[in-house]
This record gives sequence, C-alpha cells and structure tokens, in this order.
Amino acid sequence: VQLQASGGGLVQAGGSLRLSCAASGRTFAMGWSRQAPGKEREFVAAINWSSDNTVYANSVKGRFTISRDYAKNTVYLEMNSLNPEDTAVYYCSADGERYWGQGTQVTVSS
Repeated sequence: VQLQASGGGLVQAGGSLRLSCAASGRTFAMGWSRQAPGKEREFVAAINWSSDNTVYANSVKGRFTISRDYAKNTVYLEMNSLNPEDTAVYYCSADGERYWGQGTQVTVSS
C-alpha cells in the first residue's frame, strides 16, 4: 500500500488547514503522526476504516478531526485553531503504522 499525503502549508495562528492522505489499496485503519524539529514523532489521530471509530492525542482533541472517504480510499485531517506548537511535518500511516506516506509540512506562524 502506498500513501500520498498533501495539504500542508503556512498558516497564521488561529487558522485552519486540511490534510489529505490517499491510499493505493484498502487498509483497516489510517492515522496521522507528526514530528516537530528536534522532537520525536508523536501520534496525532487515527480512524478505523470500517467502524469509523476515532482516537486523538490530547493535544489536538477538540481542534482536529480525522475522517475518511471510503470510496476514495482517502483519510483527512481537518485542523482548526492551529497554534505554533502544531508546527511539524505530518505523516500519514496505515494498518498500525505498517505503511507510511511522505511527510507534509505544516507551519503555523504567531
């Protein structure tokens, strides 16, 4: 399975961005992680493909929403109320992090 992430960019604090990750094949779960400069990669959110159950890191709960389009094999991460601490390279993954996409940079200016 190949994953193609897109949608990163530069946004001001308080703004919003939507990330997309398209999978080349069916998976049972997909998610997002991020890695800020000088820090370890951290989990952000995940969604079960069939049940639609979601889980979020405490740091993004209430601000980020993960969703999926079953027909398009695509998962989205809607990010609202962004702050500079959200600046990182965001990576999508599938099937328990068995597969990884390339990262997409998100930069939030203060």
